[in-house]
Amino acid sequence: MSTPLETLGRPYFFAVEDSDHGDVPSPRLDQAHRTRVRSLSGMQKEALVTSSVSGTTWRLVSDEGDYLDGDDVAPPPLAFMTTGVVSSVTTELLALADQRGVEVDDVEVRVDNYYTMNGSALRGTMTGGALPIDVDVVLDADTDEETVQELVETAITLSPVSGLLQGTHESVFTLTCNGKPVAPDRVDELDSALLSDPNAAFETLAREATRRDPPLMNRTDRTAEPPATADQKYTSSEGSSLEEEQDRILHLQGVCTLDDDGVKRIETRAFSPVGTVFEFRSDEPEGHGGHGRAPDAMTYVAAGLGLCFMTQLGRYADIVDTELTDYRIVQDTHASRGGASAGTNESGRIAPVETHVFLDTPAGEEFAREALDMGEQTCFLHALSRTDLDEPAVTVSKSH
Repeated sequence: MSTPLETLGRPYFFAVEDSDHGDVPSPRLDQAHRTRVRSLSGMQKEALVTSSVSGTTWRLVSDEGDYLDGDDVAPPPLAFMTTGVVSSVTTELLALADQRGVEVDDVEVRVDNYYTMNGSALRGTMTGGALPIDVDVVLDADTDEETVQELVETAITLSPVSGLLQGTHESVFTLTCNGKPVAPDRVDELDSALLSDPNAAFETLAREATRRDPPLMNRTDRTAEPPATADQKYTSSEGSSLEEEQDRILHLQGVCTLDDDGVKRIETRAFSPVGTVFEFRSDEPEGHGGHGRAPDAMTYVAAGLGLCFMTQLGRYADIVDTELTDYRIVQDTHASRGGASAGTNESGRIAPVETHVFLDTPAGEEFAREALDMGEQTCFLHALSRTDLDEPAVTVSKSH
């Protein structure tokens, strides 16, 4: 039996052509992304992400594995964030090396993301957390390892995602329940005019789309193997992420290499909960370090933030056994450009995430507020935004 994503009859990832869905906020820093996400069925979601830099709108989709009773036909939300982080770091590393006249060949950048989930959903104590990342780089460069180490550490600092990893950024929200604006409860309220419900953008989306070869996203037939150091907080069992009480670690890894045409190829591996290995392609916009042949790093970051939050809304409703008939969001993210790729040599910065939430539920406004509060509280990537992490652990080795 086909899943909703399969019955839509489109490539999973594609650039939207001739659409009216490309409105994007004026950047408060150097670039902005507007992300629209809707739930389809189960854990499947569809996103439209528009970049202020390129003007391109990318259609992206997400699913979950059996740990969340998903159909596993598309990548999980956290894989999008890992892809964005490793793609951004790679872009800045190559730009910085070029700026300094260091010749780099055969580069491989590996990023490990770690998150936590602790507490009880029914008691309202379940909370998502984020931990410092690891960055491992293997490359062939015409300089010594000490210089390469400094090059990598500086590239991470210049990446816009470093603004997400460092400092605290409390997300802000609006809430609409059953078509009516509702004041949020515990989350910070966005002092801004409500944006339109995104449903129309999806309903008018053209069914025909350009298929890429190789595809922008590929589901492999492989399953990630947890590292030998994995402890009892690593999970792999069916439905484990839906348990009412949790104390676990999530661990994803992204490995970035370059195709012959310069497009980045990122393999994402879910070690906990154990999941399928997916491949993504990423390219920066024309005139900004790439040729716009695939979604840029910050498009993946924006998509990951929206998709992860949407997953937590649906997951909470499932755990507390309350009907959430339909749910959508419109999310705005603002970030700096890469300090090396844009030539500013400034550290990465990011503004608080702004999200307009649209919930339809027979349980009414009280549950809508509760779902929003718990969705933010348990979202790993909103936790990443509000947590000032320690500096990444960086290891560098030369391949020759």
